[in-house]
Amino acid sequence: MAKKDYQKNIDQLDDLSYKVTQEAFTERPFSGEYDEFFQRGIFVDKVSGEPLFSSKDKYDSGCGWPAFTKPIQENSLSEHIDDSLAMRRIEVKSRSAESHLGHVFNDGPVSEGGLRYCINSASLRFIPYEDLEKEGYGNYKDLC
Repeated sequence: MAKKDYQKNIDQLDDLSYKVTQEAFTERPFSGEYDEFFQRGIFVDKVSGEPLFSSKDKYDSGCGWPAFTKPIQENSLSEHIDDSLAMRRIEVKSRSAESHLGHVFNDGPVSEGGLRYCINSASLRFIPYEDLEKEGYGNYKDLC
């Protein structure tokens, strides 16, 4: 689906989620609802509902934003060079809705592949494990 197919969902975003997902804004560190959140379930793109990360791959990196070692599926994210803020980083976006999510760094846990996906809470919606079936994500239960 093209980004325009999600316009209704984009129009319903709160101000912060709009700025983050559509304008590549970054929420303040330690301010997001999922920074110190470790409930079992999955995190989906707030715009498209596309599954992005499992709680199993979330860890406390101390960076001030939710951190994950990997996405649920390799092809669920797209990577882009970001030269803003006088530094080179790798921006990650959701593949289908092209929502800005955050950045990926190579300072994650070595035992888990060495990557740290540093993601804005405002770009995510959490689906608790016990609600996966009724929300249409039952096939992701084994990944949590």
